[in-house]
Amino acid sequence: MNGNPTSASYDRTWLITRLRRHVSELVRLAAPIIVSRAGILVMAAVDTVMVGQYSTPELAYMSIGSALIIPIMLISMGLTMGTLVLTANSHGANDTFNCGAIWRRSVPYAFGLGLVAVGICYFGPFWLALAGQSPRLATEGGAVMRVMGFGLPGYLLFMTSVFFLEGVRRPLPCMFIMIAANLLNFALNGWFISGGWGLEAQGAIGATWATSISRWFLGGMVIGYIWWMKDQARFGIRIRRRTPWASWSDQRRLGYATALSIGVEATAFAALNIFAGWMGEAAVAAYSIGINVLSLLFMIALGIGVASSVRVGIAYGRRDYPDTALAGWTGIGVSTLCLGLAGTLVCIFSAEISSFYTSDQHLVEFAQPLIFLCGLAIVLDGGQAVMANVLRGRKDVWIPSGLQTLSYIGLLIPLSWTLSIYLGHGPNGLFEAILLTSVFALSLLALRFYGLCLGDRARS
Repeated sequence: MNGNPTSASYDRTWLITRLRRHVSELVRLAAPIIVSRAGILVMAAVDTVMVGQYSTPELAYMSIGSALIIPIMLISMGLTMGTLVLTANSHGANDTFNCGAIWRRSVPYAFGLGLVAVGICYFGPFWLALAGQSPRLATEGGAVMRVMGFGLPGYLLFMTSVFFLEGVRRPLPCMFIMIAANLLNFALNGWFISGGWGLEAQGAIGATWATSISRWFLGGMVIGYIWWMKDQARFGIRIRRRTPWASWSDQRRLGYATALSIGVEATAFAALNIFAGWMGEAAVAAYSIGINVLSLLFMIALGIGVASSVRVGIAYGRRDYPDTALAGWTGIGVSTLCLGLAGTLVCIFSAEISSFYTSDQHLVEFAQPLIFLCGLAIVLDGGQAVMANVLRGRKDVWIPSGLQTLSYIGLLIPLSWTLSIYLGHGPNGLFEAILLTSVFALSLLALRFYGLCLGDRARS
């Protein structure tokens, strides 16, 4: 042997070095992203727990009121997702000034989307009645939906600003702001739901007002942070620019495709909530507990997915195709490990988790098997979300959106109805359908990314 390093040893050294780098960066980025994303769901979880302890019917009103607003909220957020992808690409190309320009034009766009959402939510009772809910659920849930809409402009201002900060690898401020907002929401819930200090008990409506106020707090605080951060001049944060509508079509195009993808999934889950409403107040209350647990677990996947999107976006921005592929597959590997552990714990402690949400013993027994199914489904449901974010980071959005549409509209909705209503599995059937659909969606998205990696390798 002559001692000269071989090509294989170079490849092995590169692989180990870059893998360590990706894992460390994923953990550094994902941890605060998980907290900031989970914070939105923690607000919902706190609302669910506190309203559930107050009254089961009020929990049903809040659940059905959220059924249609969640797609509106997530679709609007998806429309601003171009901020994250293009900021990460510009940051990878060391174009910090353009990062600030991307944020400047995203703020009024997000606020305008929020106003549209307020207008849609104002007619909440009409939409729920149109969806076939009982008069009482439509009236009370529609009132919840109307109040929840008032907080959406603040939420969207927060999210588009979060995307900017995450794209430049500064997620920590968002985490601290989210923690403060959750403390505010908890305090307001304690006052608004049960009343006191001259305020009458407001139940679900009170919890919704608390959340809407907290969302405006989020938006104001993060914009203030960006405006006054010490190196804002490097990003040109305060520099006013003329940006004709056509000049940033690429940013909006990414948002359109992402909104389609997220909106399809959110709409499908809203349909599941509607199916649960057809089964009665107890069923929709149990479903709300199960979906809340699944959503909280999903935030782990979303945090890893967003961090993976940033890592992929930076590598793709500098046209490093092998590193782009490695960043994507590292994301799905880390997601599988983390969600496998979390899902196992949820399955083991499903009874205790169910009891935490409500003191109604009948509802506890109703919700426990749903929570167990959440623990089984989250690895696959989270995996497809991570893979979708990986593809967005590579600026591949329309085909993944089509694949998710096929999965969630073409499969999840009819499968849910078949299992839960036609075959009589009840709310359990809804979560069984989520599990099976997630297998299908993850397989399609992973094959898409694999095909793109092969194409990139051929070009490099």
